[in-house]
Amino acid sequence: MAEEKKLTYEEAMIRLEAIVKSLEQDTLNLEDSLKLFEEGTKLAGFCNKTLDEAELKITSLNDASEGDAE
Repeated sequence: MAEEKKLTYEEAMIRLEAIVKSLEQDTLNLEDSLKLFEEGTKLAGFCNKTLDEAELKITSLNDASEGDAE
């Protein structure tokens, strides 16, 4: 994953799916497999963080709208 380019959640998921497919094919040497695994781990962390942030935002918005309704 290029550190300079800020990926969207959707782009990260597409790349992560491609990495999983590559690793499942079992045609890579150990070094390449480890590199892909490392990249996949970073992408998964990014996706989890993005989802957590989205959940917090939704919760915050819901709390704010419930406060306005009172």
